[in-house]
Amino acid sequence: MDLILILKICLLLYLFYICPMMFFEKINTRWVYFFIVALSVFVLVPYTGNVHLFDWDEINFAECAREMIVMNSYHTVLLNFQPFWEKPPLFIWMQVLSMQIFGINEWAARFPNLLNGIITLCLLFYIGKKCYSQKFGLLWAMVHLGTILPHLYFRSGIIDPWYNLFGFISLIGFIEIFNGKKMDWIIVGGLSLGLAVLTKGPAMVLIIFFAVFFTLIIQWQKLQISQIKYGFLYFILFLVAGSSWFFYEYISGNGTIISAFIDYQVRLFKTEDSGHGGFFLYHFVVVLLACFPASVLMLRYFSKSVMKDFYSKGMFILMMVVLIIFSIVKTKIL
Repeated sequence: MDLILILKICLLLYLFYICPMMFFEKINTRWVYFFIVALSVFVLVPYTGNVHLFDWDEINFAECAREMIVMNSYHTVLLNFQPFWEKPPLFIWMQVLSMQIFGINEWAARFPNLLNGIITLCLLFYIGKKCYSQKFGLLWAMVHLGTILPHLYFRSGIIDPWYNLFGFISLIGFIEIFNGKKMDWIIVGGLSLGLAVLTKGPAMVLIIFFAVFFTLIIQWQKLQISQIKYGFLYFILFLVAGSSWFFYEYISGNGTIISAFIDYQVRLFKTEDSGHGGFFLYHFVVVLLACFPASVLMLRYFSKSVMKDFYSKGMFILMMVVLIIFSIVKTKIL
């Protein structure tokens, strides 16, 4: 086995079971963030650019970014130098910026998701510390880093990590309307939902709507005027951010791209697009197997019935909404 791989495995085992228990509960939070960033770089960076782009989406998105640079035109996504209406441009813009810094190569195509991994792990630590303890936040981040599918995503050039992160942040922002009302999170949450739309499409709006709707039913409380006001601000920020590119394309005379994009979203829901089909419970199997070891810890968590706070209920309902919606959707993508 590769020596670096052996060192990584030994380090992760040590970090999972010894360090968090013994040290990190008392260490200054800034040093914990530094540790998470350093470990993320150590685990995710090596060899990420050494493997060629092998996934259909990886290849297409990187080529879209390359063609933007070649054509020096950044408002419309191109593939084979023709308008590409399947995805909005936000992730492609990230790859363009990365390629302009690192050159047009595999590393540059995947660098945005490496950055996403670092941000995601820091965010999980922040939320875990806020809801439970510093030790729990670190363990949550470390488990996520060691979980198969997220780890693979962080070293890929596909859109989903940023789409997932924006959706996660948008739910946190909405939860804060009813659980603390922190204005900064409400603003960031509303903008993040709009950015999710600009990353991959409107499905995240449906996911967050149902997640919030069912969370409020379970955690019912009388709405206050201030909460309605914050909710309206959240919605306005989402609408402005999410519609900005579509509005620009429309006034630029590219309304056909928007129509084709909407048709594509409907086709994903109703048909097994591009040969991506599967049985109804496909994504339940993906969560249990491809999200090991987090999935095992999840089952143990649910068995204890400890979902007593707003955040825990929101996270559980979010997961169930995602699984149910994508089980109904005919297109099954890992």
